[in-house]
Amino acid sequence: MDYVNLPKPFFVLAPMDDVTDTVFRQVVAGCTAPDLFFTEFANVDGLQSPGRPRLLKKLRLDSSEERLVAHVWGLNPENFYKTAREIADGTLAREFGLPEGVNYTGIDLNMGCPAKSEVRSGACSALINNRPLAAEIIQATQEGAGGKLPVSVKTRLGFSTIDLSWHEFLLQKKLNMLTIHARTRKEMSKVPAHWEELGRIRELRDKLAPGTLLVGNGDIETRAQGEILAKQYGLDGIMIGRGVFHDPFVFASDSPWESLRREERVALFRRHVERFAATWQEGERPIHTLNKFCKVYISGFDGAKELREQLMQTATIEELLHMITAAGHYQIDREPATRLL
Repeated sequence: MDYVNLPKPFFVLAPMDDVTDTVFRQVVAGCTAPDLFFTEFANVDGLQSPGRPRLLKKLRLDSSEERLVAHVWGLNPENFYKTAREIADGTLAREFGLPEGVNYTGIDLNMGCPAKSEVRSGACSALINNRPLAAEIIQATQEGAGGKLPVSVKTRLGFSTIDLSWHEFLLQKKLNMLTIHARTRKEMSKVPAHWEELGRIRELRDKLAPGTLLVGNGDIETRAQGEILAKQYGLDGIMIGRGVFHDPFVFASDSPWESLRREERVALFRRHVERFAATWQEGERPIHTLNKFCKVYISGFDGAKELREQLMQTATIEELLHMITAAGHYQIDREPATRLL
């Protein structure tokens, strides 16, 4: 199986921990959906342990969601195999109470996260320096998927320095897709992305694995910018991460975000809060999780900073929704706010 019927270039919402949960993905889909979504980071070692119930929220999907790739990380190849098998055969989706036919679109391996705790454990971007284990993880995941779902990798340009031998290594693993954040692990996000290096990797791809889709990631703020870079470097797809914080409609050809009125932006936040409350009824996510999203929607109008500070101090969902309504900014009959989702 492969990623089929994707346009060129296709656009992807990047995996971001505590951000790209099912609620935010549904909000983005209601604005302008990308061609592929990624989940948060789910640890396969935790999923195959007594701690599984606490981690399932990372892979939670809704029956309305389509084209969702499960993004996983860890260290034990056997747990990658088991988790991939559960994802591919629908076991995990059934665990969420979803009907037959509702499932993920693919499985992606995190070999790029630069976070200190993960790297210290030997996982994620640390695998750039442990290629035997990386190879075992890829093989185990592919075997677990059993050809039912495509398997891909998201990584960086290198660990301390740009190292194209890493990408040459990955391109020999029969991956369905390879996504590259155009910085090294050492650089984190402190320097501009090195897009020119993706052109060199694309040349490697063309020689070694023409069937592997190549996706670029790093500093993309608009769809138009992504389209230019994809064409310039011959990439199949573009992944956008932090750009969605500046514009929930970032995947639109002509984003309306800058022209939206105050009440329309607040209405979109209210929809997010309502879905949050409906989804996480067992307290799986604390209310302060919403603060980062408050910064997304409550911006770009007079008094936004003051309103945002008030909303972020609320202690309960009920109080938060009441404050939005009481502020007089949410008007259910206003257009086009009611058509945003």
